[in-house]
Amino acid sequence: MITYDRLYIGGAWTEPGDPTLLDIASPHDRSLIGRAAQAQPVDVDRAVAAAHASFESRAWRDTPPAERIAWLRRFNTLREDNADRIADLITAENGSAAWFTRAGQAGLTRQANAYFAAAENFDWERTLTPSDPNARVRTVVRREPVGVVAAVIPWNSPFSSATSKILPALLAGNSVVLKVSPENSLSMGLLAELLDRVGLPEGVISVLPADRETSEYLVSHPRVDKIAFTGSTRAGRRIAAIAGAQLKRVSLELGGKSAAVILPDADLTKVMAGLKFGALLNNGESCIAQTRILAPRSRYEEVVTALAALVESLPVGDPRDPATFIGPMVRGDQQQRVLDYIEVGIGEGARLVCGGPGVPPGLRDGFYVTPTVFADVTPTMRIAREEIFGPVLVVIAYDDIDDAVRIADDSEYGLSGGVWSADEAAALAVARRIRTGTITINGASVGFDGPFGGFKASGIGREYGAVGLGQYTEYQTITV
Repeated sequence: MITYDRLYIGGAWTEPGDPTLLDIASPHDRSLIGRAAQAQPVDVDRAVAAAHASFESRAWRDTPPAERIAWLRRFNTLREDNADRIADLITAENGSAAWFTRAGQAGLTRQANAYFAAAENFDWERTLTPSDPNARVRTVVRREPVGVVAAVIPWNSPFSSATSKILPALLAGNSVVLKVSPENSLSMGLLAELLDRVGLPEGVISVLPADRETSEYLVSHPRVDKIAFTGSTRAGRRIAAIAGAQLKRVSLELGGKSAAVILPDADLTKVMAGLKFGALLNNGESCIAQTRILAPRSRYEEVVTALAALVESLPVGDPRDPATFIGPMVRGDQQQRVLDYIEVGIGEGARLVCGGPGVPPGLRDGFYVTPTVFADVTPTMRIAREEIFGPVLVVIAYDDIDDAVRIADDSEYGLSGGVWSADEAAALAVARRIRTGTITINGASVGFDGPFGGFKASGIGREYGAVGLGQYTEYQTITV
C-alpha cells in the first residue's frame, strides 16, 4: 500500500494542516490501494504564499528561457524513466485500462517536446519594424510571465492534464500551485516526487490534492493571477464567474459531446477500427470522445449493426489485464450517473441495440457499466445533448451533408469531433464547416503542436504548442 502523509508545498514535503488521510480504493474491486493527505485552505495559503514570494524574488522568472527549458527537460526524462510506474498507478486509481495508460506515456513525451520546441522558438522579446518609416521611436514587445498560476485538473487523465498546464506555465517563468483530484493522490504524489528530484527553486511549484471546496478557495485567492482549469462545463462557469469578479486571467478546457460524421462513401471497417479509440478511449471517460455517431440515412442500419458488433467485442473487466479494453468507472457516483443516463435513453424511446442498465456479469464488486449503443436517437434527446462521460454511444441519422453539419453543430459544446470518408478532400470540406476546436479526419491522432481547446461551452483559451505557451504570458510594450 502507498502512503503520502505529507503535502508537496513550495518544493518541500510539508506536514498537512489536517493529518487525516484519505483512503484511495480500487474502482475494480474497492480494495484499499493507498492513503494520502488532503489539502485544506491553510495549506493553500502556504502554497500561494510560497509561489508569490518565489515570483517576487525573480529567481525563476529571470532564469533565461534556455535554462528553464533544460530544467524541464530533466523532469520529462524522469517522467519517461518512470512511465510504467505512472501508468500502473493511474490504472489502479482510476480504473483506466492498462492499454490506455501505457499508450498515454508516449503521448506525454510528444506533448512535452512540442512545448519545448515552442519555447525554443518563442518570441520572448522582439523589436518591431515601424509601420511609419518616419517614426522616431523604437518599439520593443516582450512576453512576461503572468505570475502565480492556479492549475486545477480533473481525475480522468491526470498526468496529461497536469503536464499540459505546468510545463507551459513554468517554461514561461510563472510559479504554479497545481490542485489535483483526491482520486489521483497517488499518481500525483509521484508527480511531486519527480518534480522534487528536478530541484526547482523554492516556492515555484506545489502539488495539492483537495476537494471542490478547497479548490474554490484556491481559485478565489487574491494572490492568484491566473486560473488554468480543466473539468466540467458547470464548474467552468463557476470559475469564470470568480475570475471575472476578480479580473484574473483564465483559461478553461471544459466538456464535450463530440460528433463523428460518417460520410456515405466511408469504409465502415476503417471507421469502426477508429471509433474503437475515438469514441471509447479511457472507458468513455474523456471529454474528446466522439459519442454522437452521425450516419447517413442510406446506410443507417449498416452503421448501427457494425457499431454494435464493435462494442460487444470489447473485453470489459480488470483494468490491469492487458486484454481488457474497458475498465470500471472511477467512482460509484460516476457509475450511477452513467447507468441513470442509460435509463434516460430507454425512457426517451431510443432503441437499445446492445448493453443496457445491467452491470456486466462477475463485476459487481467494481464500478462497472455495460458498454451501450442506442439507435433511433433524435438530436433533441438528452442522451444526444448531455455529456455522459461513459461508454454510451448514440447513432443519429442525417439526410445530406448540410443536415449532418447542422446536427453536429446543434450542441452547446464544440470541443472535438471527426469526419470519415474515402475522399479526404470531401472530409476536409465538411470538417471546415463544423464549429469545434479540434477535428480529425479518418481517425488521425490529435497533434500537440497546434492549439487544443473548445468553441462555445467547451471552454476559453487553448493548450499545446506555442499558442498554449502564450496563454501563460502577458505582453509588455516598451517604446524607446
